[in-house]
Amino acid sequence: MRTPMVFLSALFALCWGRLPKRTGKEPDLPASTELSNVEEKAKEQRYASGQFFFEYLVVVRPKKTKDGIYEPQIIYQFPKKDGMVRFQKEEEEKTLKALTLFCFPEGVNWAPLTEYPSETFSFVLTDVDGTRKNGYCRRLLPDGKGARLPEAYCIISNLACFGLFSKIFDEVEQRRKISMAMIYPFMQSLRESAFPAPGHTVNIKSFIPERGTEIISLTRPTDSWLEHVDFRTLFKCLSDEEVLQVFAATVLERRIIFIADELGTLSQVIHAVTVLLYPFIWQHTLISIVPEILIDVVMAPTPYLLGVQKSFADQATDQTELLVVDLSEGRKETFIKSMGDENTILPHKLKDEIKQALSAKNENSSLEELNRVVPEAFLPFFIKTVGHFSKYIVRNGKDQQGEFQRTNFCKAIESKSTRRFVKKFVQTQMFDLFVQEMEQRPASQDGTGETHTL
Repeated sequence: MRTPMVFLSALFALCWGRLPKRTGKEPDLPASTELSNVEEKAKEQRYASGQFFFEYLVVVRPKKTKDGIYEPQIIYQFPKKDGMVRFQKEEEEKTLKALTLFCFPEGVNWAPLTEYPSETFSFVLTDVDGTRKNGYCRRLLPDGKGARLPEAYCIISNLACFGLFSKIFDEVEQRRKISMAMIYPFMQSLRESAFPAPGHTVNIKSFIPERGTEIISLTRPTDSWLEHVDFRTLFKCLSDEEVLQVFAATVLERRIIFIADELGTLSQVIHAVTVLLYPFIWQHTLISIVPEILIDVVMAPTPYLLGVQKSFADQATDQTELLVVDLSEGRKETFIKSMGDENTILPHKLKDEIKQALSAKNENSSLEELNRVVPEAFLPFFIKTVGHFSKYIVRNGKDQQGEFQRTNFCKAIESKSTRRFVKKFVQTQMFDLFVQEMEQRPASQDGTGETHTL
């Protein structure tokens, strides 16, 4: 059986020939902001250390083809890298072409518009080796008269910080209203700045005509594991009980599809759901926005978290053994499809404790309040179910790799309902890889290895 990564890679290979070809730079985009070869090479080492905010900024716009349809194409890339060997160029070209799929996942279903609200969303690009890059996208309709096409500004970064990049797009959108040429000096200043540590601020200088030089402050959240998530959308779309059913299905690594009209809703909800798993990490396929050309990924036999636009719902939900969650406004029901046991997966007592903890929030809770309440509701669940794992990692010596005693670990749980849940959870890949990492870590000074806890 193919792994999820290989399956997704195969889908990209199948659609490779159908991706739109990149065009040259348009005349209204400045060339003076690109880094020289010397500057670029001097900064490569710095980027390798992970200090750059982003790797690429690309501008994507639907363009009319000879067939009379509108295909999304990259019209600008910043910066452009020189000096790459052939295979590096091929990989870069493949990545950049794939971006068009996620910036305009609707495919060719476009036409000039007179009104279009800007929206921000994110996605993850996963390579066959498991490495991931984060994509952040702001789609907007440029100022002008009459019908025109929307543009997508897409940033690719190794860093996961949705809130920070949303603020960056706010600055990009302000500058786009003045001139396309105003965007790139700002992005170059940003790329040359060091990414701040959690809780720290970086100041970016930017010049705007008639306003002069401005200092733009970008502050990174203190809790780095929460910086890529906004819980407000999740709890706006779903009730606490519905969130718990989604959480239960996710914990057991099932196939889950989210349906919505807005791209931002899909990406924010899926990222929020994965954060509920902390300190465990979703190990399977995750595509927050599935492009139309990759809709066949829903047929993958392995676990996944997928976001599908409502216009493609019929194509995505014709499957068995999955949970389909409708997030759209005015829906008749939230769970279009389910396994039927989502309400009974979690131990009843612990589930009630989560609901009680979540009652500390309300519909007007700020992001900061949710970042406090939600982790305090879900993290204790894992502490009470599997928090004793370190006592069952046995080592023959201080420097020896540990061995997890799974049977004894499960037997130690007194509650029958909790033990029943844990026996299923320990079979998941996220728990297995978590324990493997703990087995390989050095033991504590006394050799017991009991210093590692949730």
